[in-house]
Amino acid sequence: MHIPDPAAFAAAVAAARTPRTLEAGGVSRLMVDVSGIPDAMRLPSALVRLLENVVRRAPSDEAACEAARRVVEAGLSGEAGEEVDFMPARVLFQDFTGVPVFCDFAAMRDAMTARGGDPARVNPRIPCVLVVDHSVAADEAGCPSALADNLAVEARRNAERFAFLKWAGASFDNVTIVPPGQGICHQLNVERFCEVVGTDALWGGEGAMACFDTLVGTDSHTTTANGLGVMGWGVGGIEAEAAALGQPIPMLVPRVVELRLTGELAPGVSAMDLALTVAELLRAEGVVGQVVEATGPGALSLSVTQRACVSNMCPEYGSTAVLFPMDGKLFDYLRLTGRDGAEVAFAEAYVRAQGLLDPEVPRVYGKTLELDLASVGTSLAGPSRPHNRTTPAGLKGRFEGAAARNGHGDMAERFTVETGEGTFELGHGAIAIAAITSCTTATDAAMVVAAGLAARRAVEAGLAPKPWVKKVLAPGSRAAGLLLERAGLRGPLERLGFYTCGYGCMSCIGNSGEILGCLKPWASSMELASVLSGNRNFDGRISPDVAQNYLASPALVVAYSIAGTVDVDLSVEPLGTAACGSPVMLADLMPTDEEVAAVLSEVLDASLYEEGTASLMEGDATWRLIEAAPSATFPWDPDSTYIRRPPYFEIAEACRTFSLEGARCLVDLGDFVTTDHISPAGAIAAGSPAAAYLEDRGVDPDRFNTYGARRGNHEVMERGTFANVKLENRLAGGERGCVTRDLLTGDLTSVWDAAEDYRAHGVPLVVLAGRMYGSGSSRDWAAKGPLLQGVRAVVAGSFERIHRSNLVGMGIVPLELVDGDAASLGLDGSEVISVDPVDFSGGLPDPAVVWVHGLQRGGKTVDFRCRVRVDTPTEGAYLTAGGILPYVLESLL
Repeated sequence: MHIPDPAAFAAAVAAARTPRTLEAGGVSRLMVDVSGIPDAMRLPSALVRLLENVVRRAPSDEAACEAARRVVEAGLSGEAGEEVDFMPARVLFQDFTGVPVFCDFAAMRDAMTARGGDPARVNPRIPCVLVVDHSVAADEAGCPSALADNLAVEARRNAERFAFLKWAGASFDNVTIVPPGQGICHQLNVERFCEVVGTDALWGGEGAMACFDTLVGTDSHTTTANGLGVMGWGVGGIEAEAAALGQPIPMLVPRVVELRLTGELAPGVSAMDLALTVAELLRAEGVVGQVVEATGPGALSLSVTQRACVSNMCPEYGSTAVLFPMDGKLFDYLRLTGRDGAEVAFAEAYVRAQGLLDPEVPRVYGKTLELDLASVGTSLAGPSRPHNRTTPAGLKGRFEGAAARNGHGDMAERFTVETGEGTFELGHGAIAIAAITSCTTATDAAMVVAAGLAARRAVEAGLAPKPWVKKVLAPGSRAAGLLLERAGLRGPLERLGFYTCGYGCMSCIGNSGEILGCLKPWASSMELASVLSGNRNFDGRISPDVAQNYLASPALVVAYSIAGTVDVDLSVEPLGTAACGSPVMLADLMPTDEEVAAVLSEVLDASLYEEGTASLMEGDATWRLIEAAPSATFPWDPDSTYIRRPPYFEIAEACRTFSLEGARCLVDLGDFVTTDHISPAGAIAAGSPAAAYLEDRGVDPDRFNTYGARRGNHEVMERGTFANVKLENRLAGGERGCVTRDLLTGDLTSVWDAAEDYRAHGVPLVVLAGRMYGSGSSRDWAAKGPLLQGVRAVVAGSFERIHRSNLVGMGIVPLELVDGDAASLGLDGSEVISVDPVDFSGGLPDPAVVWVHGLQRGGKTVDFRCRVRVDTPTEGAYLTAGGILPYVLESLL
């Protein structure tokens, strides 16, 4: 589609760039009104937001007209378009990904100083919020002191990290640090920080400039904000750093797919059930890199927090965002959660002025998918993919099939387990962890209450908790915990062992702590399972001792914790026996929608959120006692094993032409390798290269902590890259984990030791992989780690959006196979690899498709083509500078 009247279009864009004043609710601000740009109101609402962004942020009328043309033409064609520069209004960090970002900022200040510049110029230019939510682990669970004990352990383990973060909050402008123990970044974002309409921090004119609230975050599930109509998504820490420093994010105008929702959810069906159904539907459809827009009467029938639950899980099917409409329910939710009434009134007026409050406006979409909400039923997903949906009736077969594939096909096999409450004979499928987690479902008050009501019914029936099940309750915010207390539901949950373990991201990030001691000796023999209300269940993520992990609503987590096993069909089998001797069925536990609504009507009001966030920024006594004096540069401690100055500015290789000669394959991987497989995560295992590094520096094994907690130390992280216990590497001779074959010696060794040997011999490295390489969370260490190991390129069948961008940001070239996969091409990973030259001097790669050559042992050469997945001129500029960090530094200089 082409603009029919370019002159009229240019005039309309220029007129839109002339700010007009909007007054509402006693608030007066400037705005760039794009509603008058030809065909703007036919665009998907996501692209209206993008249109406003590029028109407002463009440096000139000419640049604005060109960017607007690209957005409008792409939108009306229903396909992805050309590159535009997107400048988010703010950046959201969690501490695992945020600590290395601020380490990079501190290192950039050092580099600026070394080059004679002013270090204070390295400073975030847009608001940045970092929530300390990923450091807490469920070391203690099932006891009244669990919350206090875990907070104390978290503070002790992370003293250096927390001191660094307090320094960052004091030394950088536009930085807000939310202390530990307050909640997770996504829930606090929707309850506190999302504004729907914000102000442009980079606006250089007179007066305040209103704009759509947009953000990027260093966690994939930043998309939770989409449920509030706020456009935001997860990026790698590398892109987030650039955005924070005022650099726009280059992106192709995305294709927008309509998900038209009709009908209403059936009684007893939760937002989690809907989220898992949408994940299955859209993963099958294939929406990677696209924006999904929920429309229709079904979308409007959902509560704002139900919408947020669905949006939270959009990384599980690969889309960039899943945007819900803005309506009266949204503005009521903003008032409920304590937003200023005048600001809410202004936001509503702004959204109306931009033409986004009328759900009946016909808009153009690349494709329309339909889902009748009435067709959604009670669901779980697993054993290792969030989109592999099943039902309570199908779970037993799903579990047993996966167990057989894992070598545990004898369902009659029994294991004697000694607990403090007696001896039990357990079979495969015993649940090791049952976790009501903070990420996906805690945003929805209805699901939190439903879990409490299910627990109450279980207690009233006299059902007892199973003593081998570790039970974790991690509310997403203090308000969510307070909700249970006000409703009188905390007690029943505690009677079943669900004591609050912490207000942070725990089991779903792998911070589950050890499974109970009674199961630990059997971990390698039994096919153990977990049930959790989170969004991720990838291999090895929840616990290295747990083979299968199933996602479910919080109420189902309660039910399965009582059953004690997933090798059960709860649609026909009882989950337990009541005190009177009668069987208790799943339906006997599940509360009705009316019961949930009655509780919410009593306890869900503005005072809940006011009390829940009253001390949000204060932290506990331990946090308040941490001293952190502001300074222009950070005083690095050479003995620290948590915070180290990263070497990216020293090792950056700036070049306009990329090629490889004599490269070897570090690891040879299959399809759907996630960033959990690549990036260091979870506990640091004894005997690993990272453990050896820490022991050499006097760290006792009981103080190793997790990789996430040590993300500020690149020397730990590079040793833990490709160290997931479930990683399957075809060069490892059938072994799983951090093992590969050193092709220079022929020996099997750790990935880190092989990389060091290659480095010593000056051999560049590549990674060979299958389809959807880098799926999952937006982990910047999945790109940083391979770079530090010496990886220069990744040859894969295809790439997940965020990870491909992260690779480019770190100076690693993504090469996508054109003519088949590694097996069909005859590649086995043993080849000596060379890549023909690719010129980036013009921004985009030249040639776009390059020849790669693999010399095999017998002298045969396998020649194959790869598409150079450097998709925009700006990405090409990053590569020529040696990565995004050196590029930004040069820009600042």
